[in-house]
Amino acid sequence: MINRTAFMTGAKKMEIRETPMPKALPGQVVVKLEYVGICGSDVHYYESGRIGQNIIKGDFILGHECAGVITEIGEGVKGLATGDRVALEPGDTCGSCEYCLSGRYNLCPGVIFLATPPVNGCFSNHIQFPAKLAFKLPDNISTREGALVEPLAVGLEAATVGGVRLGGTVAVLGAGCIGLVSLLASKALGASEVVVTDVVDLRLDKALELGAARVVNAAKQDVVKELMEAGGNRGYDVVIEAAGAVTTTQQTPLLVKRGGTIVLVGLPQEGTFPFNFSALMGRVADIKTIFRYKNQYPVALGALASGKIDVSGIVTHEYAFDDIAEAFRVNIEERSSVVKIVIKF
Repeated sequence: MINRTAFMTGAKKMEIRETPMPKALPGQVVVKLEYVGICGSDVHYYESGRIGQNIIKGDFILGHECAGVITEIGEGVKGLATGDRVALEPGDTCGSCEYCLSGRYNLCPGVIFLATPPVNGCFSNHIQFPAKLAFKLPDNISTREGALVEPLAVGLEAATVGGVRLGGTVAVLGAGCIGLVSLLASKALGASEVVVTDVVDLRLDKALELGAARVVNAAKQDVVKELMEAGGNRGYDVVIEAAGAVTTTQQTPLLVKRGGTIVLVGLPQEGTFPFNFSALMGRVADIKTIFRYKNQYPVALGALASGKIDVSGIVTHEYAFDDIAEAFRVNIEERSSVVKIVIKF
């Protein structure tokens, strides 16, 4: 059997090669991947070869949002069998540090995370992976949806950390994939009203399609004025920044309700910039941050299986594996037409 893998060989360069078939070692499974999503981090690496201190050196495999079918089981693996359809949680933590032992394994300093240099990702027909991170998909969930469990976990983490509750109001700044899954997660947790901002009409239309009560195009409208007036000038219980932009981050203290919570999800390229702490302190609001997620895969799968959340509408483009270079080109050069691209194997 032939295994094929897509290697990033330089900035905006991709090459598919034949690679050895992986073998399942003790505690591992081999998964024949069926779908892998292209994440914003993949695009950043593909464009510039780095994200902050994480620098790609040499040929590299991108991709970490994946689902497929188990083809081989390693010694000692229980609860899984060949033929099982699974979604893979991409971060393998040490399990013994203070963060892992306290349940905050997303902070583990020894994590091995797919497509985070020097660890290769999963744009490959078959991969070898720890069985403990292979989550069986419910019968009514496709592997295409399974590949979206990873970004959904981020949205669930944002909404959960923010304390979104029944009847609450939420403002999501940024309607890319993470903003949209934050919208879905907030609604599933009971938010009565979720408003969304972005600068791309396609994404705002998608937000309305997925249940946003109101959208504001930040390129055409005054976000703070529009959203505050829409909310009776009370502000929002939870404000989720999902755009990773300075402007949207600076808007958060002006939109949050007295006693509310800001959740910073996006990461602006500018490390330092002005922020109105006076407005925040006057509201006695909290600022919280998230890093990936923790314990959210079972929650996400349960929400999908029950119909509480439907992620299928987020995908705007699907490409065959052989066309992966074109998929990345579209993601970079035609951003305004893209919400989420998935690769089918």
